[in-house]
Amino acid sequence: MTVDGRPGREGGTVPGGTDPGGTGGVVGRGLLVVGDVITDVVALHAGPLAPGTDTTASIRTVAGGAGANVACWAAHRGAADVRMLGRVGTDAAAWHERELAAQGVRPQLVVDPLAPTGTVICMVDGGAAAERTFLTDSGAAVRLEPADWSDGLLDGVARLHLSGYLLFSESGRALVTVALKAARARAVPVSLDPASAGFLAELGAERFLALVEGVDVLLPSRDEARLLTGLADAAEAAAELSRRVPLVVAKQGHEGALVARSGKVSARVPAVPAVPRDTTGAGDAFTGAFLAALLAGAGPEDAAAEGCRAGARAVERVGGRPPLPSYPPLPG
Repeated sequence: MTVDGRPGREGGTVPGGTDPGGTGGVVGRGLLVVGDVITDVVALHAGPLAPGTDTTASIRTVAGGAGANVACWAAHRGAADVRMLGRVGTDAAAWHERELAAQGVRPQLVVDPLAPTGTVICMVDGGAAAERTFLTDSGAAVRLEPADWSDGLLDGVARLHLSGYLLFSESGRALVTVALKAARARAVPVSLDPASAGFLAELGAERFLALVEGVDVLLPSRDEARLLTGLADAAEAAAELSRRVPLVVAKQGHEGALVARSGKVSARVPAVPAVPRDTTGAGDAFTGAFLAALLAGAGPEDAAAEGCRAGARAVERVGGRPPLPSYPPLPG
């Protein structure tokens, strides 16, 4: 963790062979996630909000952010050497670093001296659907920029994952361009999750698709896939997107997931039954588990099934992170 501009390198590189592309990097089995690290304030309320007065709620402050959640779920589901590059403010930098490390993620956090850590207020309806509404102050998260990138971040990395929130700021879009170029030079496959239908609508579908050219795997939600294609049918939307991106895994919430390639849906993966308590981060859990399974050698369909299992576990918890690892007591 460093201040004003450069990600920390305290973790070093992972032992491995020399990059076959001749770039001088180190290849390995790690996962690098680049994106948002956010403080979530989760408010669970029963029934509708009461305008102009009080509504009883259970309120918790937890570590979040779509990118950081993906990294934590990937580590939780067994991925080795998961790293997280993001920007935070001085107000919560040490806390977020500890939270990531506790989940088994190696933090590569840039501390922004000018902007506070991003904060999201997650209002979760206590009804059966546990649906959520977000109020978002992205803060330092959207100030991640090319100067925060180093090609050495890919040393020991087998996959790069980008949070779609990067595309919603000028500096983030520039960073995506730099990261994609570096990954292509090392033949590192890249995945991306669009992250927010609301922000995606503001950016525009064609602009988004142009920015993600070169991505190997796209993981949209049903609403995001529809928005990107203009198609109402979820399967048709996933199939259409797979004409632009080699592999599309479209998350369908309680209906599971669709896997599409070359303009066709190749698999429909069923959801895992769950009793939802908070749907915040369910898509991030899916993505993290999916990537962990790919890194372990699973095919896309089996990896999507792992994603569905993780998503089901996520909705039964408050917040977007997995439970902290439990370690056996030390002898004696």
